[in-house]
Amino acid sequence: MYCLQWLLPVLLIPKPLNPALWFSHSMFMGFYLLSFLLERKPCTICALVFLAALFLICYSCWGNCFLYHCTGSQLPESAPDPNIVGT
Repeated sequence: MYCLQWLLPVLLIPKPLNPALWFSHSMFMGFYLLSFLLERKPCTICALVFLAALFLICYSCWGNCFLYHCTGSQLPESAPDPNIVGT
């Protein structure tokens, strides 16, 4: 399970607070995972464990899923109000 040390930190990278950066962040993370899987070719067990963890995080909608933004999840309290434009 040596290859999990390169995959698990990807789940801990926070999503940016600015909604304009979500697409760039998800594209970067997707290309990173694709290039990692093609170059390093992790073992099947590591890939399945990572995909299961990614599925559980995205399915539970905790807000750290980099694939999409859950519609019901709230922005953190420290995030600026998206309805206010340029103060």
